[in-house]
Amino acid sequence: MTDLVIRPLAAGEAHLFESLPDPGSVGFAAFGDTYSRGDYRPEWTWVALRDDVVVARAAWWAGPDDPAPLALDWFDFTDFDAAVALLRNAPLHAEYNLKVPADWRDDPEVRRDAESRMAAATAAGLTFLVERFTYRWTPENGVPERPGRLEFRPEPDDDAVLDVFRRIHVGSLDAHVRRTVAESGLDAAAREDLDYLRWMPSPRDWWRLAYTPDGELVGISAPCHHHTSPVVGYIGVVPEHRGNGYSYDLLVEATHLLVGHGATHIVAGTDCANLPMAATFAKVGYPVRYRRIDMV
Repeated sequence: MTDLVIRPLAAGEAHLFESLPDPGSVGFAAFGDTYSRGDYRPEWTWVALRDDVVVARAAWWAGPDDPAPLALDWFDFTDFDAAVALLRNAPLHAEYNLKVPADWRDDPEVRRDAESRMAAATAAGLTFLVERFTYRWTPENGVPERPGRLEFRPEPDDDAVLDVFRRIHVGSLDAHVRRTVAESGLDAAAREDLDYLRWMPSPRDWWRLAYTPDGELVGISAPCHHHTSPVVGYIGVVPEHRGNGYSYDLLVEATHLLVGHGATHIVAGTDCANLPMAATFAKVGYPVRYRRIDMV
């Protein structure tokens, strides 16, 4: 067998990355995305070649100012062993986010393609963490009226927001939060979420803490703008107010604020196992755009 060559792209080699045949059943290509539209850096884009033919490829992504990758977006191959070798040898490490259709298990070909990518990632040392719903709201989905049960206030103090996250993370159903809490504690999980909100380029004063008319803290509603889209950055309710349907109020408020700032679509997500939050997105009118499988 011809020796495998594994290397990053050089500048101007996007065509080489795009030369690998992709049926477009899963991954970014399944939803109309292209590598050339993603602002990927050549040094974070790796290929495996046999006889100068690309047999596996991977592209990692981060924001324009980030010093290291935040996510593995593209991971495709025609040679399973080459794909495993590529991930093992590329000196880059980030969570793998595999986009799949909402009904991906129902189509044998789509399921095969998704499971082959997961199998290759697993063989390279990654572990399944969670499957998530990703939503995409547009104006035709409507904007429900604000229920009017809560008062929403900006909170300029990071320490106050950190304390809110610490409270929300107790008993959280979110797999990423649970993983961080288990490995590093509540403080680390709170800091992780605050850093994520601060990382986004939208104004910090879009965030809102929610209170009952009596002044009791209910939670946080954080509409944001990612580097690519308006997003629901965070919705969370403190334990003592769960079970009252307040996540609906928080999501409606975030939607109103984003629309007020000119959003013509809004992206959001939650774990498939987080049934209360999934029900809230459905109630507010957020349709599932696709599922995402996260491996770490």
